[in-house]
Amino acid sequence: MNQDCVFCKISSGEIPAEKICENANFFSIPDANPKADGHSLVISKKHFETILDLPASMGQEFLDCIKKTSAKLMSDKNASGFNLISNNFEPAGQVVHHLHFHVIPRKDGDGFKIVC
Repeated sequence: MNQDCVFCKISSGEIPAEKICENANFFSIPDANPKADGHSLVISKKHFETILDLPASMGQEFLDCIKKTSAKLMSDKNASGFNLISNNFEPAGQVVHHLHFHVIPRKDGDGFKIVC
């Protein structure tokens, strides 16, 4: 655990959060500053800074949490799609240096733009 990391504090329960999905090593929560309705984060419980630090042995469990979160958000928000985004390292836009993926539910004509 990183003492100064907001996601480590959420993981440990020091900061309360509404969990959408949770398993042994990952959980998801609504984003504090959503870019679209339902924008949520899938976060590792252990402190890994980027996807490159995640052990391959945890990959299936991570993907399972991402899939369950995405399916629940699509259902709850009546979405017809979703974006999955991960910013790794500052030049790519990573602000919180703790592994997390953004899940953004999408609807036709919602006006949200992703630039790739």
